[in-house]
Amino acid sequence: MPLWSDAEATVPNVRPALLAALSTKLGLAVGAEDVMAYIAGIAAHPAYTARFQEDLSTPGLRIPFTADAALFRRVAEAGRRVIWLHTFGERMADEGAGRPAGPPRMPSGKRPTIPAKGTIPADTDSLDWDGSKERLLVGGGYVDHVPAPVWQYKVSGKQVLVQWFSYRRKTRDRPIIGDHRPPSLLGNIQPEGWLAEYTTELLNVLNVLGLLVELEPEQAALLEEVCNGPVITEEELHKAGAFVGVDAAKSTSNAPDLFEGG
Repeated sequence: MPLWSDAEATVPNVRPALLAALSTKLGLAVGAEDVMAYIAGIAAHPAYTARFQEDLSTPGLRIPFTADAALFRRVAEAGRRVIWLHTFGERMADEGAGRPAGPPRMPSGKRPTIPAKGTIPADTDSLDWDGSKERLLVGGGYVDHVPAPVWQYKVSGKQVLVQWFSYRRKTRDRPIIGDHRPPSLLGNIQPEGWLAEYTTELLNVLNVLGLLVELEPEQAALLEEVCNGPVITEEELHKAGAFVGVDAAKSTSNAPDLFEGG
């Protein structure tokens, strides 16, 4: 869901009544960015999926909102880091909070590196992982310092590195499934081999995934703390008018929306 309703990023896509209700309940000024950051902090990690696996079988996220102002701030701060990572340092950047603008980087010693002998060749057409060396094998080249959780990292059930590589490998043919139309001939207009910019992009992705993995234990602990503590109930938000104009009974997920639109 988009955070803003306009191209200038001045009109929030979060319901104003919800912002007002949260601000009153928590006793602090809650803006649209705070809500988006909180959602990222509480839900963008495997522990959330594992805890609410049964509920997630029905479309629509269920977000537990803490009634503890200090805890809300901590979750939102973790979420700002998630968004900073997801946008490769383009959003939620804050030098003082350890989120400098620009592509994020793992600490020295853990940072993915390509040694001289690991240079990725132009005819790269395969991707694999050597667990014994924690090495990502890219064609005839390789990247060191790639641990298992980074290699296995998935979003919506898809392995990120495999998906990313499939759009940059030398051979990008895909099977036609069922009665789907053949791929457009425009798909044939592509580089003849691996580009130097692909190497830069790959290192950026590996750094981001590594930092997301490092953040997961903190997010899991915060989720546990929120679920075991006082929360703001859906009934309280309804009474506060946070969902004015929303008929929860007609919602496909049987839960009211936090956002104005798609």
